[in-house]
Amino acid sequence: MSKHVKSLAVAGALAAALTAHTTGPAQAQEQVKCFGVSLAGQNDCAAGPGTTCAGTSKVDYQGNAWKMVPAGTCETMELPEGRMGSLEALDRDLPA
Repeated sequence: MSKHVKSLAVAGALAAALTAHTTGPAQAQEQVKCFGVSLAGQNDCAAGPGTTCAGTSKVDYQGNAWKMVPAGTCETMELPEGRMGSLEALDRDLPA
């Protein structure tokens, strides 16, 4: 093999490695706010009335408390008693 062919092969391998590194599966998946899916005290920041920030929801599946989840999974999560997640705040399971 000539030096020119070897140089091209090395350059091609380097370019492929750099492309794989920048476009590989390690990139973060888009996350969305999903209401009504967190357990008590495990919500992410800014839940509804009666809460101040992360970890302050009072009941499981509190409708106005949210958790970040991968896009496309919120409304398909399997939750107890037929509950469903929502991309908007819910009026169910609010603390007394």
